[in-house]
Amino acid sequence: MKLSYDQATDSLYIHLADRPSVDSDEVSDGVVLDFDENGALVGIDVQHASQKADIQNLAVLHLPLRELQAA
Repeated sequence: MKLSYDQATDSLYIHLADRPSVDSDEVSDGVVLDFDENGALVGIDVQHASQKADIQNLAVLHLPLRELQAA
């Protein structure tokens, strides 16, 4: 899983899987779910992210991580 933030557009993308999306569904104003060809969720796009979440802080709790990378 990867988190990508674009400051210019204030958008946060949560990459859940490394597969291309072929379909999307806006489930709330500015929140879009992306699905692969089998209908599996592969990403979440949050527009105006700084207005919807505290993007200045990130806490990782109780995840079975094998690796943690900072970019």
